[in-house]
Amino acid sequence: MTLLEELKFRGLINQVTNEEKLEELMKKESIKLYCGFDPTGDSLHIGHLLTIITLRRFQLDGHRPYPLVGGATGLIGDPSGKNAERTLNEQNVVEHYSDKIKAQLERFLDFNDENGAMLVNNYDWIGEMSVIDFLRDTGKHFSVNYMLAKESVEARIQSGISFTEFTYQILQSLDFYYLHKKYGVKLQIGGSDQWGNITAGLELIRRMYGTEEGDREQAFGFTIPLVTKADGQKFGKTEGGAIWLDPEKTSPYEFYQFLLNTDDSDVIKFIKYFTFLSDKEIEDLETEVLKRPHERAAQRRLAEELTKFVHGSEALKQAENITHALFGKGDLKSLTAKEVEQGFKDVPSYDVKGEKRNLIDLLVEAGISSSKRQAREDVNNGAVYINGTRCQEVDKEVEDEDKLEGTFTIIRRGKKKFFLINWKK
Repeated sequence: MTLLEELKFRGLINQVTNEEKLEELMKKESIKLYCGFDPTGDSLHIGHLLTIITLRRFQLDGHRPYPLVGGATGLIGDPSGKNAERTLNEQNVVEHYSDKIKAQLERFLDFNDENGAMLVNNYDWIGEMSVIDFLRDTGKHFSVNYMLAKESVEARIQSGISFTEFTYQILQSLDFYYLHKKYGVKLQIGGSDQWGNITAGLELIRRMYGTEEGDREQAFGFTIPLVTKADGQKFGKTEGGAIWLDPEKTSPYEFYQFLLNTDDSDVIKFIKYFTFLSDKEIEDLETEVLKRPHERAAQRRLAEELTKFVHGSEALKQAENITHALFGKGDLKSLTAKEVEQGFKDVPSYDVKGEKRNLIDLLVEAGISSSKRQAREDVNNGAVYINGTRCQEVDKEVEDEDKLEGTFTIIRRGKKKFFLINWKK
């Protein structure tokens, strides 16, 4: 199975220019390809992961990726998929975002072997360009009619689009031309919303060289589908916001749980998209979904593979430990302080100073029970658990033996109401 055939099997080809010729070229030589990531925030999110993984697939097939951080285009803003003007960030902010995104990309692609990825930043060539050079050497190759016909622009004509965002497609086209000329990059990949920008880049390359033929001028565009769930909603969005690749913004446990909760109707599609499992392994998991959906084997495999890829083996182990302790038959007392922080990030918490505290007083102070009378009733009825163990001692002193790594005590009232006691020195 060739790479393009595999990408088709996985449902990863949305649009491609001159597929036959691209297939022929990829059989003949190791090609160079790129994908751009604009630094509009300090972290990429799970929606970016599909293009990163696709770059990785090309690299494993012997091709060389050029991940591009848009230090220049990030100062402008891409109108694609937006119904209003973006807020422009200051240059120092974009530079900070660029550094963070570079560090993330370096975790997912191999930069060391002969096909090692090469990280580039378009501020290096666009930032030093004068307005005159931009208008004379690049702008002259774009007709206003051609630019207006692009979907990203056409969708904004009624609501309004600034000249700044209007020129974004020219800047991205310039990226493709520059990388093609300097490094011999012949393929740009991106999400389906980037098709207009990608084809504009192909048009610029054709016009700059003044020919449509010739080995040097060969260039191709390729888009992958927008990742949506079976209900039509965009993948990667939750009530709490986006699922980030930065563990400080979305913990490995939250990341794992998000994937573990994938619907049966979506899980095989996402396994094809996001994992490197073989077609036989995927076929077996598909059978599991049909025959034993309650066991959620496919969801666990998706969560395992992707959490490990993004956060590493140790973080995956932590996420599994937390999940087992909270939802399986695991012991809460086995959790480390770091795992408690991840697993109980969103539960009510209460800071306590001192070495110990009477349980009844603590339940009232922390807002777990409404009064001392209610607290005593809760304890007597067996509704209070300390680190997973039922406690029915109304005179119980919560002390060192009840602190996980000397830092946290997990109190549960009833079946599902968790509270976190944070012991301050």
